[in-house]
Amino acid sequence: MIEERFGDGSSFGMEISYSFDGPELLGTGGALKKALPLLGEQFLVLYGDSYLPIDYSEPVRAFVASGKLGLMTVFRNEGRWDSSNVLFQNGTIKAHTKKNPTLEMQHIDYGSGVFSVVALASWPEGKPFDLADVYQDLIARDELAGHEVTQRFYEIGSPAGLAELDAFLRAQRLSSTR
Repeated sequence: MIEERFGDGSSFGMEISYSFDGPELLGTGGALKKALPLLGEQFLVLYGDSYLPIDYSEPVRAFVASGKLGLMTVFRNEGRWDSSNVLFQNGTIKAHTKKNPTLEMQHIDYGSGVFSVVALASWPEGKPFDLADVYQDLIARDELAGHEVTQRFYEIGSPAGLAELDAFLRAQRLSSTR
């Protein structure tokens, strides 16, 4: 539907390329691995079900400054908008899990990451794997930087989440016209 609506992007003054899983779903990591030929040496990843009201250049600058292979953007969530799933201490990602979060995890994976193509080099092509597995590997190798943001995220993968975002954006528009 997105390709049908936006095509190659030229009518919007941009260039859009697509990468499809194929007959077997590849998971978030496998799909990203397949798309690598369309990406540069370093690239930003955004989750499709989140609206992130941040300056995207900040995590990119933090990634470059870190010298690491990957960076996860985190938000101090304290279990408010979803389950906190990241242990972030002194600017470092110590642990990340979606399946078994602990009480000491007060941050959440914000929905944006920055990677070097090298971070995915050893992962198999055409095989399913999750981006969370890539994060785990980078944590184990001390190759995952962290960047904390202070503006909350908006989940937009449900009607309730879209309604909440709509209210936020309408309030923003009202405050900017005053």
